[in-house]
Amino acid sequence: MKNLRNKKILLVICGGIAAYKSLELIRILKKSGCQIKTILTKSALEFITPLSVSSLSNEKVFTDLFDFKNEAEMDHISLSRWADVILFAPVTANKIAQLSHGLSEDLATTVALASDKTIFLAPAMNVRMWENKITKTNLQKLISAGYKIIGPDIGEMACGEYGEGKFSDTVEISKIIDSYFKIIEENKYFKALITAGPTREYIDPVRFITNRSSGKQGYAIAEELQKNGFDTTLISGPTNLKPPEGVKIFNVNSADEMYEKTAEHLPVDVAIFTAAVSDFKVKKINFDKIKKEKFEKLEIIKTKDILNYVSKHNKLRPKLVIGFAAETNNLDINSKNKLSEKNCDWIVANDVSNKDIGFDSEYNEVKIFQKNKTNIESISVTTKEIIAKKLVEKISNELKANG
Repeated sequence: MKNLRNKKILLVICGGIAAYKSLELIRILKKSGCQIKTILTKSALEFITPLSVSSLSNEKVFTDLFDFKNEAEMDHISLSRWADVILFAPVTANKIAQLSHGLSEDLATTVALASDKTIFLAPAMNVRMWENKITKTNLQKLISAGYKIIGPDIGEMACGEYGEGKFSDTVEISKIIDSYFKIIEENKYFKALITAGPTREYIDPVRFITNRSSGKQGYAIAEELQKNGFDTTLISGPTNLKPPEGVKIFNVNSADEMYEKTAEHLPVDVAIFTAAVSDFKVKKINFDKIKKEKFEKLEIIKTKDILNYVSKHNKLRPKLVIGFAAETNNLDINSKNKLSEKNCDWIVANDVSNKDIGFDSEYNEVKIFQKNKTNIESISVTTKEIIAKKLVEKISNELKANG
């Protein structure tokens, strides 16, 4: 497991009979070259001791949020910043419930809430607790928030029952973490460019032509690309969104500016066009406000077609060109036509006539149309973050498959 070498893992051990297996997990991770810091929850202290953990990790063990000596150094912040990933192993139903509700009741939950790193959960609990609808709902919330779940396995429990809920094999947990870092390392060789948000085509200093795009889906994809190791550039129209950390961002207003900035950043391996670029602009911008009584008619011309320019570029065309289509009717027909006309590799389409998805909503539902493929892939209604994760995973696999 060479991809674990020199990685920093914050291991959170929760209370449960499987807590003792975390000692073996520490040994495996340390042997693979990891640096490990550990948090023991109050319940975990009933099963294993800080001494046994520190002996294996060769690091100080953290237990209490309100430790005066530690919190003078703000450990819940410093630990969350220090780690490359956070691993809850084992994680109990109770801790899953706390995390899913955004509680910060102890050091473990506070660190998770203060972190922007990938968090893995390796559950261990009774089969009935695992199958409980409340647990499933809590897990789904965490998955939507970006948490990654490892296991659990099916087998005999310490309580004597048999079923799903058994703590995953420690070697398998280590391999999954290793695979995560391997993907990130491989993706570092890929450059991604993504456009997002609306454009503004000014009529005069106070009026402009624009659209309802919030940029949320594009920003979610840019963030997910960066988290997965891509060298990511985001060209954004005007939004109220916080730029994703680690992403190179260039802010533009008009379609012409977005076109120029896109051209500047070619070549890339994948270009993703989520921006809702205005199709039209006024032929001549008035530099003074047009008075209402003089506002008769506007002479409109087409803007430059950015997607068309990139997808049909002979020398600088990316390996993968992905366009987005916001449709109100005939989604399949219009998307297939756009796929052909624009020479894209994929078109990701959504129905913006549905008020519950798209635009300012936190949710979306998309169909993926692909060149030379008759099957249409669908991602049913879910958060824009989950859609971003699924798209980035598909992008990563496609680039690796095609060299």
